[in-house]
Amino acid sequence: MSFKVPKRTLLWGGATSASQYEGGPDMVGKGPDTQDVRPFRPRTSKATTETRLLTKRMVEEALGSGFDGNYPFRRGTEGISHCEEDIGLLKELGIDIYRFSISWARLYPTGHENNPSPEGVAYYDKVFQLVRKAGMQVFLTLTHYAMPIDLVLSDGGWLNRATIDAYLRLAQFVFSRWGECINYYLPFNEINAGYFSPWNGIGLLKPENAPYDLSEVFQSLHNQFVASALVIQLQRIIAPRCKSGCMVADFCYYANTPSPEDNLRLVQDEQINQWFAVDVLARGYYPSYAKRFFDKNGITVMMENEDFDLLANNTCDFVGISYYQSSVVSCDENSPQTAGNLVCSTVNPYLQASEWGWQIDPVGLRTALNTLYDRVEKPVFVVEGGLGARDRIEIEDGEKRIHDQYRIDYLSQHLKQVIKAQNDGVDVLGYIVWGIIDIVSAGSCEMEKRYGVIYVDADNEGNGSYERTRKDSFWWYKSFIQDYHRKKKSASEKR
Repeated sequence: MSFKVPKRTLLWGGATSASQYEGGPDMVGKGPDTQDVRPFRPRTSKATTETRLLTKRMVEEALGSGFDGNYPFRRGTEGISHCEEDIGLLKELGIDIYRFSISWARLYPTGHENNPSPEGVAYYDKVFQLVRKAGMQVFLTLTHYAMPIDLVLSDGGWLNRATIDAYLRLAQFVFSRWGECINYYLPFNEINAGYFSPWNGIGLLKPENAPYDLSEVFQSLHNQFVASALVIQLQRIIAPRCKSGCMVADFCYYANTPSPEDNLRLVQDEQINQWFAVDVLARGYYPSYAKRFFDKNGITVMMENEDFDLLANNTCDFVGISYYQSSVVSCDENSPQTAGNLVCSTVNPYLQASEWGWQIDPVGLRTALNTLYDRVEKPVFVVEGGLGARDRIEIEDGEKRIHDQYRIDYLSQHLKQVIKAQNDGVDVLGYIVWGIIDIVSAGSCEMEKRYGVIYVDADNEGNGSYERTRKDSFWWYKSFIQDYHRKKKSASEKR
């Protein structure tokens, strides 16, 4: 008897996103996008959620004021002006692959242009060239929680099927111009975020004094599903060497108790929150449980007849996940709650939590990878993960030092679980550390929640030099990658 056990060398990488990193709102041709209008709010129990809920009035006020106030995403961490330095630091770090995103509004300022901005094209020409010259593979996210604001205000964002055409103009140019440089790509970041965070995920304005209309949410998601399939169809013609992915935020659910009710709730939450987008994009069809959910919640989605064949014939090559913490499901409405990526969770007494309440569960990553691979039987990739924490600068011998042993512990434990998942038989491609260079947090809209192994001197108000400093985790990660590849090479030579 023989077993198909993957033996590929894992890729270790780092990631940023354009809206959280680049800054330069008035540079290289950029128009305002959906992240630019999110204001900073001092952290409270509701602040993280509120920064992701925007009404038309709030957006128009931000645009009308000329952004007179604290809008952190307009600054990012000044990546445009530090581009060469940052990619040099990533080369020194020794990562195998760099995940970054295109700013849609930097190439197409309103989203309606037929041709991209020459300044934007020149900037990304430089980025692709620098990354390839540094010896890193390119992992591109076509759109990462940001789209031209004009597409939302004039067209309705992803609720309008016409947005697909605007998006395909972006994709066609990107693959025609840079397709030979791209190894892996995602049409959308965390596509299931459209359900939990409609402004970030689908550019859907929140009604004043009312909840989101779920029909509008799932109509927007369907339009993104169609767009994803069309992008894959287009890419396979223009840039066939690229590997296409879909990506979801993975929550690795546990039932709070052995009760049948908690376990049924787990299955049903997992179906919609985690598997729905995966089933459509990786397996090529709407699952049966979606009909039950739509009927129960009065959801109507308009679909074209050709959509079904399109989805079936253009599934992704691999499935990517973000993984930060596991979650606990309970039918008890009074169970104690804690924060997490996009969603809240019942507190798990067996786990410690970060400063932001995200429950730290390295073994949950191994569980998540096994469960996902069993479901899709396609390569899986941890394209985003890491620890958000406050870092403190210490001056030693006249030099800045950031001793982030807490981040080293987190990464060490999680990377070991990736290797164990591969040993389980999971065809896992690798792990990409989120915010490898400090960036503005997408969830909480703040700088003090840092993920990077490279420190950026800036605070929540944008004060600071934006100077880059290697943290202790930088040297640890560099050593980890070198040791891993040395051992793989030694093992290969012995064979």
